Amino acid sequence: MFRVLLAGGGTAGHVNPALAISEIIKSYKPDTEFLFAGTPGGIEKTLVERAGYNFASINVSGFQRKPSWENVKRNANAVKCLVTSTFRANQIVNDFKPDLVIGTGGYVSGPIVQAGIRKGIKTAIHEQNAYPGVTTKILAKKANVVMLTVMEAKKYLGEREVVFTGLPVRGSFKQQDKAEAKKRLGFPPNEICILSSGGSLGARVLNENVAKLIKWYAKTNAPINHIHSYGSYKGNANFVKNLENEGYNIANNPRLIVKDYINNMADCMSAADIVISRCGANALCELEALGRASILIPSPNVAGNHQYHNAMVLQKAGAGCVIEEKDLDENKLIQTVSELIKNPEKIEQMGKKAREVYVDNTNERIWNALNPLIKK
Repeated sequence: MFRVLLAGGGTAGHVNPALAISEIIKSYKPDTEFLFAGTPGGIEKTLVERAGYNFASINVSGFQRKPSWENVKRNANAVKCLVTSTFRANQIVNDFKPDLVIGTGGYVSGPIVQAGIRKGIKTAIHEQNAYPGVTTKILAKKANVVMLTVMEAKKYLGEREVVFTGLPVRGSFKQQDKAEAKKRLGFPPNEICILSSGGSLGARVLNENVAKLIKWYAKTNAPINHIHSYGSYKGNANFVKNLENEGYNIANNPRLIVKDYINNMADCMSAADIVISRCGANALCELEALGRASILIPSPNVAGNHQYHNAMVLQKAGAGCVIEEKDLDENKLIQTVSELIKNPEKIEQMGKKAREVYVDNTNERIWNALNPLIKK
């Protein structure tokens, strides 16, 4: 029995690549046993267990750089986690006895992959973003294999040898008929459909501007169907209630699907003509895989401003429109959406350009990168 230990967490953008990599390995080596390590309160536990895999908990927390009393408390907890995570990572590795350890980002990858390195186990990491995170920069120095989603990330890793693989997406993200996908969701196949999401936790600024869009639909009677995920973060919980308090019927509107988290994202993205999104690498790769036009609003509150770098890859390719958060005023999003829906040829062209950016043989590239480690 071959055993693979995977670690990645904090956001779905680190967890979904780990799940996709497990699918790739299993397709080539069906008898592989998998264990996923992640934080007990993070989204990784939910997603991993929903996918049917075993999960091992480890408490890890990142250090906050912005000075505040709240961050002083968070950093004190981070120090505590730093001390205990090394012991826990060793425990997980000793109990599971993996033949290969793979990290896909997030703070949790650090202690798990480092435990594998210390014990002489083959290790690999996968970086999703155009600007690598601190964990990747540290682990890249000693991991056996470093896989990158975009080659722009290589310049931040010095002389380290890397493998350009692209980003693996779940098997459900394959080309589907757009009209059929719209029908499955209850939308007319000949009408525009827009999907918007601020990521698994949600984004306040995106929620606020999507609320303005929904009001604009109502005022103009625009024949637009909209799917929105407002996020699982507790601060976003009143999104629907706030709109309904203003007189906008969300629950009984056949043109709207509004949820905290979208479990059938592949179907929703297949139905969409335009995707409004934050710029996590996983979300962008999924819209590339399906060939969808996009309006991209990168979060400025991420390490190295990596979402901006991710988004610019698509804008430079003619596949997306980037709106920086500082430029998102009262009417900017409405204006951008309005201009696109008046120009269906542009929507189609942007979708084609997005598909051209996608790396079709990612699964094969990842297997070819990992197979030498598996053989050994």
